[in-house]
Amino acid sequence: MNGKDHIAYFTMEIGLTEAMQTYAGGLGILAGDTVHAAADLGIPMVVVTLLHRKGYFRQKLDAAGWQSEEDVVWPVAELLQEMAPRCAIEIEGRQVQVRAWQYEVEGTSGYKVPVYFLDTDLEENAAQDRALTDHLYGGDQHYRLCQEVVLGIGGVRMLRALGYAEILRFHMNEGHAALLTLELAYEIAKQAWDLAYEQVRHIVTLEVQQLIKPKCIFTTHTAVPAGHDKFPLSLVHQVITGYRGAFAELEQAFCPDGELNMTFLALDNSHYINGVAKTHGKVTQQMFSKYDIHSITNGVHTATWATPPFARLFDERIPGWREDNASLRYALNIPKREIWGAHRLVKEELLGLVNRQGNAGFEPDIFTLGFARRAAVYKRAELLFWDTGKLLEIARKAGRFQIVYAGKAHPGDTEGKEVIRRIHEVKAKLGDRIKLVYLENYSIDMAKLLTSGVDLWLNTPMPPLEASGTSGMKAAVNGVPSLSILDGWWGEGCIEGVTGWAIGDNHDGGTEGRDTRPEDADALYSKLEMIILPMYYNEPDRYTDVMRHAIALNASFFNTERMLAQYVSKAYFK
Repeated sequence: MNGKDHIAYFTMEIGLTEAMQTYAGGLGILAGDTVHAAADLGIPMVVVTLLHRKGYFRQKLDAAGWQSEEDVVWPVAELLQEMAPRCAIEIEGRQVQVRAWQYEVEGTSGYKVPVYFLDTDLEENAAQDRALTDHLYGGDQHYRLCQEVVLGIGGVRMLRALGYAEILRFHMNEGHAALLTLELAYEIAKQAWDLAYEQVRHIVTLEVQQLIKPKCIFTTHTAVPAGHDKFPLSLVHQVITGYRGAFAELEQAFCPDGELNMTFLALDNSHYINGVAKTHGKVTQQMFSKYDIHSITNGVHTATWATPPFARLFDERIPGWREDNASLRYALNIPKREIWGAHRLVKEELLGLVNRQGNAGFEPDIFTLGFARRAAVYKRAELLFWDTGKLLEIARKAGRFQIVYAGKAHPGDTEGKEVIRRIHEVKAKLGDRIKLVYLENYSIDMAKLLTSGVDLWLNTPMPPLEASGTSGMKAAVNGVPSLSILDGWWGEGCIEGVTGWAIGDNHDGGTEGRDTRPEDADALYSKLEMIILPMYYNEPDRYTDVMRHAIALNASFFNTERMLAQYVSKAYFK
């Protein structure tokens, strides 16, 4: 195996199946969808990630809505194949052995993409090193940096051990894998040192570092400062000991403020850099003005996220839609009653889950609104409840509705946990007047049911902090329209009253630092009261037409098939 035509896709997390708890949220789900699309399209890709033997965490919510966390131990040996080759990295002067476990993703044509999960839980490793691949986003800065050494440096070495002597491109899905740029430069420098006729200083020069730039691609997914990993140089020197000072001359270039910023490391060493929506590309360009930032809008893997009733409907009405996602535009020819019939089946399944888990008494004929994403403050999960009096008035005047929420807060995010707790307070306050359920332990299977089973998908982030957002794309595959802030992908996907509805205007990045909650809440309430609920209850034929257009116009474009085709033409094989 040479690998000279392969794309090596590095990601800290990946969501492939419910059984493998190696993802935390949107970043990992996107990675999984990307790999499924690569297999469908026959793109020569190899994926590198970490094993996360104890998962992200299982969320437990008490009666008051306070979150606690439990480890998720999953059957690694039953789901993955252990590979024989080993590689070694050095952390704090200790040799750490790394093994890989393989999972193959098979596409529609039978083409397979291997995913390699790196694991340090080996008997020959020290106790603290055996735990390095246990938890996704767990521990402190030291733990995180050690994990990024395993992913970036260990990932390159493992590919070599597995027989990938050459790789065409290295695609970093966020900055977690940015240390791979140092390893690639070190490989080139070491070859030169080994061939030298006389003894030379083992220093990686800027000229050598620049040689790896054509091989690297960097996709950034966040406009939130906390999403960019930074490590003090003292910690870097403590942890990364294997290079023996080879990068001493480059520290000033890569660590100008006495810290290693993984985003800047990736930016400095990549020939192609992109954000994940048009607006996000512009925002990222403003954040990192000296770099040339492009944009490729994210997508979802339609065959993964189409629920069985819709998959059957598409099979009957649009044969070949799995191989040609763009053909979903022909959903405009599907009779509305069939769209509604498929949706009704999914909705009844979702409400069954809601009523079992939440003892909520949800009814299938009542308009159901859904919201699910990571419980971070900037996602503004509470915007819907800005004025509960107004919300109750809308329910009385425009029509009854019920609400489903879900989402985890990072274990260290106290403010995010408070958001969940306050929503539980709202639930108690609303009582039976507006039924509200917060589902516990949001996961792949729950996401598939929730995004498809509600009647409207809500998204209310603080602009311009939503990089892309893909949950609304999953909803669109199943004919569920969105009511969303015009940030991320919705700035491109919203055709007002046709594919869904916008909350407010396109802020175009001009609201950061300003509290737009009052005006955004008013806009949300206005659309719900004056347009959406009356249409749903009084003009169901028109509402179903919006559902049909969500499939035909949004699902046919906002998919990973189109997304990967853009990576191929702009970055991979250009």
